[in-house]
Amino acid sequence: MKVTFFRKFLGTALVCLGFLWALAWGSWGHEHINRAAVFALPAEIRPFFYNHLDFITEEAGIPDLRKYTINDKAEFARHYINLESFGDQALDSLPRTMPEARKMYPDSLLQKNGILPWYMQEVMGKLTQAFRAKRKTEILFLAADLGHYIGDAHMPLHTALNHDGQLTGQRGIHALWESQLPELFGGQYNLCTGPAVYITDVTAACWDMMRSTHQLKDTLLITEQNLKASYPPDQIYLKDSSGNIVKNKFNQPVHSFQYAKKYHELLHGMVERQLRRAITMTANFWYTAWVNAGRPDMRGLDAPSMTRRNAPFLEADYKTWQHGKLTGIQPDREF
Repeated sequence: MKVTFFRKFLGTALVCLGFLWALAWGSWGHEHINRAAVFALPAEIRPFFYNHLDFITEEAGIPDLRKYTINDKAEFARHYINLESFGDQALDSLPRTMPEARKMYPDSLLQKNGILPWYMQEVMGKLTQAFRAKRKTEILFLAADLGHYIGDAHMPLHTALNHDGQLTGQRGIHALWESQLPELFGGQYNLCTGPAVYITDVTAACWDMMRSTHQLKDTLLITEQNLKASYPPDQIYLKDSSGNIVKNKFNQPVHSFQYAKKYHELLHGMVERQLRRAITMTANFWYTAWVNAGRPDMRGLDAPSMTRRNAPFLEADYKTWQHGKLTGIQPDREF
C-alpha cells in the first residue's frame, strides 16, 4: 500500500520552493493524525478506511502541496485564521458559517486573514454528500483533506497574526513547535484516543476548536521567549563546523537538541495534547459525516478479497494503536 514516489516528489518539490512555515504539524504530524484517526473509527467503517490507510496517510499533506507546488491561490486562506484581525471579541462576534461570513466581509479580507473554521464546515458538508452517494474516491480525498485542516486548527499559531513569532523576535518558532518537537519526541506520544463519537453540532465544534487552540498561543510564545532569555545564546541553535546556524531543507533554523528538549518539557505536554485532540476530532468528523449520510454500507466499495486480505493486518495494527503506537509509517523528516 506504500506510495514511496509521492514522498520523494513531495520532498523534492518543497525543497525547491523553500517555503517557511508551510506545513502545519509538518509531514510527521499530519500523517500521524490521519493514520491514527482511522483506528478510532467504529467497526462498520474502519475496514473501508483501513483498506486505503496509506492513501489517507500520505494524502494528509496534499493541501500544502496545492499551495506551494501548484500555487493554488485559493488554498492559502484555508489553513489559518488571524483572529486578532477581526477584533478583540472575534471568537464571539464572527459569523458562524461561510455564507454569513461572505455577507459580512469582502472576499479580499477573508483571503488575507484566513477562513479555516468556515472551510472545515464546507469540506465536512462535501464529505457527507460523498458518503451519501457512496462515491469512494471523493470520500477518501475529502476525508484526507478534512484531517489536514483539522490538524491545522489545533496548531495555535494558525489562529494568530504572530504566526511565526515575527512580531516578538521569535522567527522559527512555528517550525520548532509543529515539526522539530514532534519529530524528536513524538515517538513517546500516546496516539490511542479512544473511539470516535458523534458530533451533534459541527459548526459549534469548529469554533470550539478555534477557541481552545487560540488560548494556547500566548503560552506557546511566552514559554519560548522566557527560555531563550535565560539560555546561553550559543547553545540555542545547532551549529556547523564553521559556527554557522544549521538550516533544514526549508531554510528553517535547527534548534539544538537540548534547547528543543527543554522547550518541550516547559510546554508540559502541550504538543502531544494538541496532536491527540486533532486525532480525536478528525475521527469524530469522519464518523459524524458517515452518520449524517445515513450510515451507508461501505462493504461494497472495495473488492471483498481486499478486505479479507487486510483483515488480519487490521487486527494487528488496531491492537498496536490501542497501546498508543502506529505501524507502517515513515514520514519525510524536516529536521
